[in-house]
Amino acid sequence: MSQKITKKQLNNWLEDVKPLVNQGKIASYIPALERQDPNDLAVSISYVNGDTVSCGVTKKTFTLQSVSKVISLALALMDHGEEYVFSKVGMEPTGDPFYSIAKLETSNPSKPLNPMINAGALAVTDMIKGKDVSERVERLLNFFRNLTGDSSIHYNTEVATSEFDTAFLNRSLSYFMKQTNIIKGDVEELLEVYCKQCAIEVTIEQLSTLGAVLANNGKEPRTGRELIPEHFARICKTFMVTCGMYDASGSFAIEVGIPAKSGVSGAILGSVKGFGGIGVYGPNLNEKGNSVVGLKLLKRISDQTQLSIF
Repeated sequence: MSQKITKKQLNNWLEDVKPLVNQGKIASYIPALERQDPNDLAVSISYVNGDTVSCGVTKKTFTLQSVSKVISLALALMDHGEEYVFSKVGMEPTGDPFYSIAKLETSNPSKPLNPMINAGALAVTDMIKGKDVSERVERLLNFFRNLTGDSSIHYNTEVATSEFDTAFLNRSLSYFMKQTNIIKGDVEELLEVYCKQCAIEVTIEQLSTLGAVLANNGKEPRTGRELIPEHFARICKTFMVTCGMYDASGSFAIEVGIPAKSGVSGAILGSVKGFGGIGVYGPNLNEKGNSVVGLKLLKRISDQTQLSIF
């Protein structure tokens, strides 16, 4: 395991990147996210032995957005197994934006390229078991509660409603996949589950805890209890490497070199096997949809501790 990082080091690195808070823009296509404060910055590292160090706005919650795709994939794999999941979603990275419909039209068979783009994530969420929307959302919430060790985890109702009301592109993707039999369930019900999934709120420490479970091969760091089968945890981390940072995943792998997944709330989840989970949060995004401050902070952490897996 790489050397542990002290709170003082982490705080110094956070101070170093603060001048970047005014670069980029907050996601405005989801109205409820527009009110985020770009000065709210946070970073947390949860080690595989259970220790945690955090700095910044550590008590503030934010929505996971696309970071949730990693965890919903783990649950779908646990619900159905690898063969079924990947009969409906591919394993290949893409150079297209995360919201693109183009490959669905040109690929044969017509299935999403991977679970980290919106089309793939919608197909994955459609696989989550449950007799209705409430049961499926509750299963997702309970999975997150189990992984973080916090029974209070819930979704932000305002953000979920805002996303649902403006989900025109995701509706288009879903109806296209309904036509090609990738999606089996009712599209409006799927969108309700998906929007609530993306609106699940966490603190920065809860975010890094999710990464620590993945880094510990799917086991709870303090107890060693298996929460995600090791093989499925490995699959999730592999997708984080190849597809986790939207269509900037390749450059991120070269410059930072750690498995990571970003969300348009400004959250980024990192996970390094044998080391732990890293959570960063900074609402202003670059043109690819990744946190400006978060990227710089992760590069600093990776460089200083030689965390690159390559």
